[in-house]
Amino acid sequence: MRAFISTLLFLSAAKGVSGFSVTTSNPDLSVKENEGVDLTCSYSADFGSDARTEWKFKDKKGSQSLVVFDGKLTQSYESRATLYGGSNLRFSKVTRVDTGEYSCEVSSSKSHFASVTVRLTVLVPPSVPFCRIPQSATTGTTVRLFCDDPEASPPPTYQWYKDGTLLPANPSTIAGFKNATYKLNSASGELEFPSASLADSGQYYCVVSNSAGPSQKCSGLKMDVRDINTGGIVAGVIVALLLVALLVFSIWYAKKKGYLPKKSESKQKPNVVYQSPSSHGGGDDEEDGEFKQKSSFVV
Repeated sequence: MRAFISTLLFLSAAKGVSGFSVTTSNPDLSVKENEGVDLTCSYSADFGSDARTEWKFKDKKGSQSLVVFDGKLTQSYESRATLYGGSNLRFSKVTRVDTGEYSCEVSSSKSHFASVTVRLTVLVPPSVPFCRIPQSATTGTTVRLFCDDPEASPPPTYQWYKDGTLLPANPSTIAGFKNATYKLNSASGELEFPSASLADSGQYYCVVSNSAGPSQKCSGLKMDVRDINTGGIVAGVIVALLLVALLVFSIWYAKKKGYLPKKSESKQKPNVVYQSPSSHGGGDDEEDGEFKQKSSFVV
């Protein structure tokens, strides 16, 4: 039994030594924008002296690009990054577009392969968010308010205020908001009223926050929720019907009094007059005794 256990331990140790492992000293990095940062990558000796290292970058939208290929930095990185120690990557200055995942991939001539990922977050403080708040709404309709700061990093959280009072993300847990029917998404910044009521009228503004800097807010705007003006709609329909009736009566009266022009009379057809040949005088045609048809048009 002891011999069996010793054999297992030996095999496990051997596997760990020849595991072709790739590691990093810090898999999660956060750095302020325009500052430098090091991304480390080390691999076990099993890869041999001909180990090949590549760095790949995937941004927060999922697009992938090469940083290091065939031992050299690609064109878009060579002016602001360097390779050191054979496999480590150093940025002299990062910007917000550098936020994402960096994969260090190591391979050998014998087709051995392993990789490690470093997540880099470039800290960008919030800016004044873009807010879309409708100025008017009708009771019973769905109303949505939007707040967005696409540049803040890490991704910010959003809070909405009504008349200077913070709206809790989960109103059912707060005594003063148990009757509230709104839905608030703190990650996307959307505030939705599935069925707006008169009580939802008020002054609204949004605040955006993250760990990179001070919070920012947009300018407040008043939203006025009103009932459907049934009386006004009915009055408008009645006025429209009266106008149509007045127009019809005016046309009828004008026809009756002869104020409207009558239809033009049809043009007269030309009258054709036939003449018989004269026994005296006349031209050659008359001498030959031939009849000639002549026409005159009476105007």
